[in-house]
Amino acid sequence: MSSIQDRPKLAVVVLSYNGKELLRKFLPPILATRTPYTKVYVVDNASIDGTFDFVKNEFPEIELIRLEINRGFTNGYVESLPMIDAEYYALVSSDVEVSKGWIEPIINLMDSDRKIGICQPKIKSYNDKTSFEYSGAAGAYMDMFGYPFCRGRLFFTVEQDLGQYNDNKEVFWCSGACMFIKSEVYHSIGGFDNEYYAHMEDIDLSWRVKNAGYKVMVCPQAEVFHVGGHIISYGSPAKVFRNYKNGLIMLVKNLPFNELWWIIPSRFVLDGIAGLRALLQGNPKETKAILHAHWEFYMGLRHWLRKRKEAQKSVNNPNRVGWFQRSVVLAYFIKGKQKYSDLGW
Repeated sequence: MSSIQDRPKLAVVVLSYNGKELLRKFLPPILATRTPYTKVYVVDNASIDGTFDFVKNEFPEIELIRLEINRGFTNGYVESLPMIDAEYYALVSSDVEVSKGWIEPIINLMDSDRKIGICQPKIKSYNDKTSFEYSGAAGAYMDMFGYPFCRGRLFFTVEQDLGQYNDNKEVFWCSGACMFIKSEVYHSIGGFDNEYYAHMEDIDLSWRVKNAGYKVMVCPQAEVFHVGGHIISYGSPAKVFRNYKNGLIMLVKNLPFNELWWIIPSRFVLDGIAGLRALLQGNPKETKAILHAHWEFYMGLRHWLRKRKEAQKSVNNPNRVGWFQRSVVLAYFIKGKQKYSDLGW
């Protein structure tokens, strides 16, 4: 661990699993856009494609952390971040391309308000750089039943970026593809939850930061481009399973008690409708993944309730900004509202 004297203000931490070719493409822009107060780390999550030796030989200025066993996306950070001493962490997936000036606007914003715990840049699609990316986009929210959505993406509809969401804004959660977080805040709430393995861990982390009284922000003056689906592809049964299971765990952990008793049963019904819809559309694998997710959630309920008890210990003047008090499911699927701006919020 660094000494206090050489402690960097910002540690850019790139987590990679079998991402050698992605790193070959995306590490040079990260190095080219460093500020004088930035140190770059690559965490090799037990890759078998030669990632460690490649980075060591081609990018000797980068600090390398090697994990011997891959226990999932969350564990990559759970194990590595306690080894890294900095005021801020910028957590960056290996399939993210950064752009010029992606660091300063966010650090300046976070420095301006000690209550900002997490902030993300605008996240756009690497494969279509005129469009927002599915996860994160221009800021992310939660509806009354715990369904996540974004400025720039409602369910299956992703908008073109026309500058319509270029304002700094307080939101509910930040994408794990690229997020800046104060290290003190990260460690004080216990960091990422390893139960998630992958998917929804970023929303859970953001929610716990908000429950501790901090703000979660988006700063669109900073911009990155995300490939997405590198490890678990979008729409795959594995992703559907983790999204539904982890979504329920997240609600149990973080909802206030006066909402928990009615939101969880409502989610059971809505998830059931989603499974039926998938079946009628000829996608039985998605239906099976949803049923599997619910079964595993039910079987572990006592465990999730113990995790709730632990998570509730850090609740202190919770911040609910970014919680949409209506149903985005109803707005999108019944009322035909396809864009964030259509919500009238």
